[in-house]
Amino acid sequence: MKNQEHSLPGLWLSKDDKNKKQYRIMLTAAIDCVRFLLRQGLSFRGHDESSNSDNRENYLEIFDFLAYHNEEIKTVTSAYANSNLKLTSPKVQKEICFAASAETLKFIMKDIGNSYFSIIVDESRDVSTKEKFAIAVRYVDKLGQVIERFIGIKHVTFTNAVTLKAAIEDILAKHSLSIQRMRGQGYDAASNMRGEFHGLKALILKDNLQVFYVHCFAHQLQLCLVAVAKNHWQVKHLFEFTSRIINTIGASCKRSDALKIFSMIKYFFILKMAIS
Repeated sequence: MKNQEHSLPGLWLSKDDKNKKQYRIMLTAAIDCVRFLLRQGLSFRGHDESSNSDNRENYLEIFDFLAYHNEEIKTVTSAYANSNLKLTSPKVQKEICFAASAETLKFIMKDIGNSYFSIIVDESRDVSTKEKFAIAVRYVDKLGQVIERFIGIKHVTFTNAVTLKAAIEDILAKHSLSIQRMRGQGYDAASNMRGEFHGLKALILKDNLQVFYVHCFAHQLQLCLVAVAKNHWQVKHLFEFTSRIINTIGASCKRSDALKIFSMIKYFFILKMAIS
């Protein structure tokens, strides 16, 4: 009663503050690891993350690297080495990734503000045989620069126009974006996308007549190259010979080294001729 600092409530509060500080140190280290891996586009996990593994893959190895070069992190990780509070589980990694994604999208939506925007949509099947479509927005920021940002990817069971429109509305509503603020839509030339009566383009134009459709320029370029290659035998043979050369040289280290040596000799010969 005379010394409140040594009472049970006081000791409990001081211990609680200490635990909070240590947890914050470990959480900051885990967030730094996730930010680095996300920025570099690297994988998080591997097939063997046990303590006996020589390579525990990127996340755990970077976490250990931070602890090795930071005494504060090293002390905290050593204190919780035998507990469940390590912040290294796959669930924790995913939660931090989702939090980083939410903060990034929040910044993008803040940058868009009340500006007009356009959408670019494309769908394809991934390696898990699931049909997914990706959506990106294009807008002009406060500095007058055209910005293009990816805002989401969504799994769809069907690729008809009605299903795709509902998925687009769901993503836009999630980020407080309205179709009435749209001024452009870009897709490929598939019938479910650019159909004049029942395509995705037509369904969005029914809600907003100011959303002009633009055929994706990347897809136009691809179709143009395919058409040229089919109708001109010289271009067709060029691509065929280029593919054969790459396959032949790329399959052998000796051939690759020989080509590099030949290229260097030719470069020095041309350089010598130019000097003389």
